Amino acid sequence: MSDTDYPTAKVQGKDVPYDPEQLRKIREHPCYSEKACHAFGRCHLPVAPKCNIQCNYCVRDFDCVNESRPGVTSRVLSPHEAIELVRRVIKQFSYVKVIGIAGPGEPLANEETFETLRLLKDEFPGQIKCLSTNGLNLPASIDRLHEYGVGNLTVTLNAIDPAIGEQIYSWVEWEGKKLHGREAAEKLLENQMKGIEMAIERRMLVKINTVYIPGVNDEHIPDIAKKMGEMGVYTFNVIPLIPQYKFADITPPTMAQKRAMQDRCEPFIRQMRHCQRCRADAIGLLGQDIQSCLYGEDMAKKVEEQKK
Repeated sequence: MSDTDYPTAKVQGKDVPYDPEQLRKIREHPCYSEKACHAFGRCHLPVAPKCNIQCNYCVRDFDCVNESRPGVTSRVLSPHEAIELVRRVIKQFSYVKVIGIAGPGEPLANEETFETLRLLKDEFPGQIKCLSTNGLNLPASIDRLHEYGVGNLTVTLNAIDPAIGEQIYSWVEWEGKKLHGREAAEKLLENQMKGIEMAIERRMLVKINTVYIPGVNDEHIPDIAKKMGEMGVYTFNVIPLIPQYKFADITPPTMAQKRAMQDRCEPFIRQMRHCQRCRADAIGLLGQDIQSCLYGEDMAKKVEEQKK
């Protein structure tokens, strides 16, 4: 299925045509269109350090300048610092059309995410707003995201079977308690599925990230793709495992294995085949980040001056 083929969206079991604004959020978003990734850029704002789950493949480090992977940032910004950064980016790089929040933790577990989105809506209403989430807090947050103009949503969904999910997550923090094992996997999956459904009902463009973990969820991934296609998700991104933390000893899939998995999933849902596994502070075109030149030491000073 090509970038230029935009079928109708499936909302509550009905096929509904995409409206012009949704089409813009596809055609100008580098993750949603392989053609767009060569012409349009994104700016990730690292305002969300806290996380509410522990994945067995996740290590979140700051200032790993040679790494390009989720969970990595040079520094965490305040909401006002983030807005100052967006001002600089938009002024210098007109091709940046997407402003996203993707960590370095879980955006929906940080109130700073919503303050940043509020400020973005006020000052940059024309920019495409994008957010990545593990989905645990998605049902409770969906109306705030809709209010602040988030039209593109990525949910990391690694299993639709709790028996597989419990092998992937060490714990899930829910209502002040840390859940473990099957209970944790069931609560996470329940909220992910409900949140995805609610997002699609609100005409958000949903992308699913699934981490390809050999020996854990590899034979399960086509089932995830099939279910997401049936629900009306726009695109599906297979991400090879980076072996670290509790999965440090797992051999990651090869590029050939990744392509074969994408081919298995393609009959069910559009595949994103150009992912660069972006950092939480990525700026620019995919694979051509420019963030280092924008994080000047004077940024915090300038923000404080503007507050006076």
